[in-house]
Amino acid sequence: MSETKKTTAQELEEVQVIQQAKDFWGKYSKPVSYIGGLVILLAGGWLAYKNFVKDPKEKKSNEAISKAQMYFAMDSLDLALNGDGASAGFLKVIKNYDGTDAGNLAHYYAGAIYLRKEDYKNAIKHLEDFSTSATQIQSLAWRMLADAYMSNGQKEKGAEYYEKAATLNEKDEASSSDNLYYAARAYEYLGKNEKAVKMLTLLKEKYPKSVHGMVVDKYLARLGVINND
Repeated sequence: MSETKKTTAQELEEVQVIQQAKDFWGKYSKPVSYIGGLVILLAGGWLAYKNFVKDPKEKKSNEAISKAQMYFAMDSLDLALNGDGASAGFLKVIKNYDGTDAGNLAHYYAGAIYLRKEDYKNAIKHLEDFSTSATQIQSLAWRMLADAYMSNGQKEKGAEYYEKAATLNEKDEASSSDNLYYAARAYEYLGKNEKAVKMLTLLKEKYPKSVHGMVVDKYLARLGVINND
């Protein structure tokens, strides 16, 4: 997760600061005390919710999703999606454990399965509902979402998600270079040649030794950009 940078406060004379503090407290001591008490109550309520509701629910959801993940790893996609009668599939985890980490992750798996099954509408639905701060996983989810949109005839959105996937996790050369290439092809298909050239130029600058990067001049030439190196 990203850290918020601290800013330096403007310098003030000590006397002025003390006087301002006194004036503020004189006017707002009761409201501040009331809000402070409310914060304490809310914090206590949050701790109770976390300890007695959220944490147990997270634990149960993690247990529920584990069998579905096993079936997914075995390539038993129907069992992973719908369960085996005794254990929940990803769809039931989504239904029963909405708001948990496992419920969120189940959207990712369900979207991947529907994409494999060429059910692009449901793939889009679940992949749109998934989000994570883990850039590598989010980038992959957006790549799958781009594939689903392209296959569903929504080329514009497909191109946009290829681009998003390419620029989210730039350290992953193989994935990002592929996504830039696919974004360029999608924009070219849409007649947006300037955008296509932009994607290919980024590919050339950032990943010149990648599979697509080594032949990127060919794609640029097709769009009227000639390498003068």
